[in-house]
This record gives sequence, C-alpha cells and structure tokens, in this order.
Amino acid sequence: MPNCDHRRKARQFDLDGTDMDRIERLENDSVYILREAFSQVEKLAMLWSLGKDSNVMIWLARKAFFGAVPFPVVHLDTQSEFPQTYAFREQYTKEWGLRLIADICPPIGDIDPTLPPASRSAARKSAGLKRCLAAYGFNGLIVGIRRDEQAIRAKERVFSPRSEDGDWDYRDQPPEFWNQYCASTRPGSHLRIHPLLSWTELDIWRYVAREGIPLVPLYFAKDGVRYRSLGEMDTTAPIVSNARTVEEIINELVSLKTEERSGRLMDHETEDAFEKLRLRGYL
Repeated sequence: MPNCDHRRKARQFDLDGTDMDRIERLENDSVYILREAFSQVEKLAMLWSLGKDSNVMIWLARKAFFGAVPFPVVHLDTQSEFPQTYAFREQYTKEWGLRLIADICPPIGDIDPTLPPASRSAARKSAGLKRCLAAYGFNGLIVGIRRDEQAIRAKERVFSPRSEDGDWDYRDQPPEFWNQYCASTRPGSHLRIHPLLSWTELDIWRYVAREGIPLVPLYFAKDGVRYRSLGEMDTTAPIVSNARTVEEIINELVSLKTEERSGRLMDHETEDAFEKLRLRGYL
C-alpha cells in the first residue's frame, strides 16, 4: 500500500555522506538551463574541452534532449592536447553521436607577445573561439565553468553576455531572478550559458560516480600522479596522488586543501593572469 504520509521527505544521504537530494537538484537545474538555452538562442553550440566538467555537461545535454545533443559541440584544438585526450575525443564523438567542430586555433605567433608564456599559449583558445564565432555565426555558447574554480568566475551569471570582441564586463550583467534568464544580445555579440555554474568539484565527481560517466584516463593516478584539472600538455601539470578510481578521488578531495587549478601554469604566472585572460574572452 502506498505511504500516504505527505510530510516533507527526509533528506537522503549516500554512504559517504553525500547529499543525494543536492545532486538530483543540480541535475534538474542544469537540464532546465540547457532546455532554456535551446529554446531561446537561435544559433547554439556547446564547447567541449574534453575535461571532466564538459563531459558531465554533454551527459546532461543527452538527458535533456532524450539521448541526442541537438547542437554542435566545439573543440578549440590547439594541437597540444594529450594523446589520451584525442583518443577520447574520437571514441566518444562516435559513441555519443556528436556533431563535432574541431578547427585548429591560431598559431602562437598570432598571440599578444606581452603575455607570459603559459597565458599566451592559453590565449590561443580565445583567438580560436573568436574565429569560430565569426565562421559559424553562433550567438550562444554553452560552457562548462563553475563558480568554485576560480575567484573571477564567481562573478558570472548563468546567461552571461559578451561584447562584439568577446570581452566580458562583469560590472554590466543582467540580473537573474527566479530562474528567469535574459537571452537577448546585441548584433555581433553572443551569450555564454553556464549550466554547471553552481556545481562544485566534489559535485562533479559524485555525479560521475552516480552516472558512470567516462573520462579521459589522465584523471586517474598512475605512477603516483594524476591530473586534477586537465588542459593542454604545455599548460598543465599533474598533482601527487594515488587515487586510481572515482571513489578514491572523492575521498581524496574531501580532505584536500590545495586549489583545483593548482596545476594550471597560467594561474601562477602573475597575480591577475587568469583575470586578464577571462576579461579578454578566455573560457
């Protein structure tokens, strides 16, 4: 016989103390954001960095649209990815039925020479994104950033406008109340849509564990190191770790005190290096 007690359901926790209601709520919110973006933005694409966050984002999109991603996915290819990353891209482009755009980013010689080395290398993606927007006419880009990753990202909106040059003015953003998002843009500008903005690193890994989402093997420890935040070969360093499974990574993160992006070399070149890149259109 059904339980007829209509009192508020007790909050559910997994064995490791995970608030499973939170994970379910985050998933529902992200699916809602993806559907809102698809219904409101005329020419939409999703950026696929092939990292853990963007793989979660594709997984959510497949849930939101009944197994198929209805817009192109864009990999801004610097030709400096790890071999394992390219192998993952080839495998899951086919398995997930993705419409992949993988144009090559401009060479380093085209990038501002006053930037520090790792920042200059990372800025190739900003230049590649501008070229992509011009070539395909997208006015909306779904991006897998999170507020907890870096201080400047905490100022983002879910629907975040960018100027005609791709610049971001965090002081001039539309308010977002009651899950009502402003999708209007000026001619030549575009929106960045952030369905994972409220997620944390632990949320991502707990969702990966719950859903069995495949990831690039470099996230899992080998010979005492693994990658916690995965970028290109010339801009990313591994951390010391023996966590070889998703569950071991979750347990490691619960007590880890270092920042998630500690292995991203550009974050350490100057105090405001990442902020400058973000304001210039970096992801």
